[in-house]
Amino acid sequence: MSLTSIAAEAGVDRRTVYRRFTNREEPLAAIYEARLSAIEQALADAHLREAPAAVALHRYVENIVAIDRTRPVDLARMLTDGDVRRRRDVCLAEVDAFLRRAAEEGLLRRDQPPMWAGSLLPELVNLAAQQLTHLSAGQAADVVVDTYLRGMSPQAT
Repeated sequence: MSLTSIAAEAGVDRRTVYRRFTNREEPLAAIYEARLSAIEQALADAHLREAPAAVALHRYVENIVAIDRTRPVDLARMLTDGDVRRRRDVCLAEVDAFLRRAAEEGLLRRDQPPMWAGSLLPELVNLAAQQLTHLSAGQAADVVVDTYLRGMSPQAT
């Protein structure tokens, strides 16, 4: 991504970006920081540790769909940055702990390979963010949660 494309995406002249940032890495770091902060806030807002599992799942999916639509940046490009990796890993651990809780409470199947539930969910969220753009984030979350639970709930067996 060039500074010119960053400027175009932000709706400003490229000279504005060049005045604010000295190199290509600085605006990218700011973009990644904004996405990570939004994800951290989305996790907090979903109340993954204390809300009923089905409610927390829907809140989480709705929040992440909204983030994916407004901040469509792949964090993988910044994983060489230790702080970014650490923060991302904390977010992933939070979701994994929630999914374990959801399985223990009977919302999710326990007979699937380890990490399957955690690998499937972000793929569905990503598809919804990209392909269900005619739906609100809440409506897209309805589709994702329904699809996810139809395959991952104990009743699906």
